[in-house]
This record gives sequence, structure tokens and C-alpha cells, in this order.
Amino acid sequence: MEVSIKNLTKSYSNKLVLDIDQLTMEKGKITGIIGPNGSGKSTLLNIVAGLDKEFLGIVEYDKQLITREIYKEMTLVTQKPYLFRRKVYENIEYPLKVRKVKKAEMKRKVKDIIERFEIGELKDKKANLLSGGESQKVSLARALVFEPRLLLLDEPTSNIDPESIKIMEREILKFNREIKGTVLIVTHNIEQSKRLCDNIVYLEEGKVGF
Repeated sequence: MEVSIKNLTKSYSNKLVLDIDQLTMEKGKITGIIGPNGSGKSTLLNIVAGLDKEFLGIVEYDKQLITREIYKEMTLVTQKPYLFRRKVYENIEYPLKVRKVKKAEMKRKVKDIIERFEIGELKDKKANLLSGGESQKVSLARALVFEPRLLLLDEPTSNIDPESIKIMEREILKFNREIKGTVLIVTHNIEQSKRLCDNIVYLEEGKVGF
């Protein structure tokens, strides 16, 4: 899914936090968004995710404005993920349940992604009792299980152990390579952006720099 932004402005209490004339996130590519704190990175991600509608300008998805169907084909993983107070397994299967995936296929997909993320020992644990790193892995697994066309990531690997980072980065690349999903990732980690991203956008004071 291509994401195209035109003449986008966003203000909080008369303070301009985003001012982007034009920006395109290429279909099937991984685009990194980097920049200092307060530069508007997370705000931009929330607008693209359809969570923040209080802005001026145009955001298009494959040259269309957001619709319920487009919204169903994207997902956002935040730095502090919200997980249901249920078992990890139930959290991961949730996106498939709401999309009415058949039971046998749902079971296969959940089993596969649990194995890939190496979280088999967590599947029967209550998700609200997980550590921060465990929560972030489960959150990404839940996001990838339904194979979205657009994956939005807001600092998905911050403050977690190197081994978990390696697993998550591997699965992001695998998703992009095999599913051809478009990925937009906000990260403070310059080395991570070099490892993962096809394109990097630098934001400073709400504007795109080069």
C-alpha cells in the first residue's frame, strides 16, 4: 500500500507540530522516520494510522482517502502496546477472529507466528502480566498474524534485550520480503534504520529534512 501525504499541517494549541508539503511512502518498501524528540514523528504515524483526524491536508492510501476497508488492512504497534487481559494466544488470534478467518487456518497462522517469535512458553500466560520486552514481541506477532498491507511501528524495539530485537527485526524484514507489505517505522536507533529501511525520512520541527 502506497501512502501519499500532501499539504499536511497539524497544530496543538496554535503550535504547529507538522508541516509537510509532500511525502510518499513507497508501496512494498520499509520507510524509516527519524528525528529528535518533539519533531512530530509519532504524531505523523497516528495520522497515517487514522487515529488522529484533526489535521489539514490529504493522506491517501493507494490514491484513496481512508475507508473502513483500508483501515482493516493496516495496523499500528506502539512503544507501550495495549494487550487484552487474556492469554497471549487469544491476543494473537484476535485480528483473525474479527476478520472471520476459518478456525483451522486461524490455528495454523497463530501456531506459526508463535514459533517464529519464539514465544511458545508465553502462549498460556495472561498478556497483562508480561514483561515489557515480552509484550512488544506479542504485540508485533499480533500485528503480523493477519498479514496487513500497511504496518506502522512506533519505536517497537525500544528498551528490550538484543536477542528480542534480533527476532523482531528478522520478522519485520520477513514480512516485508514475503508479504510485500509496506512498513513505516519510527525509530531513534540510526543503526536499526540502516539495517531495516529502504528509505529514511528525517523530521525536524515538523518538517521533512534531507
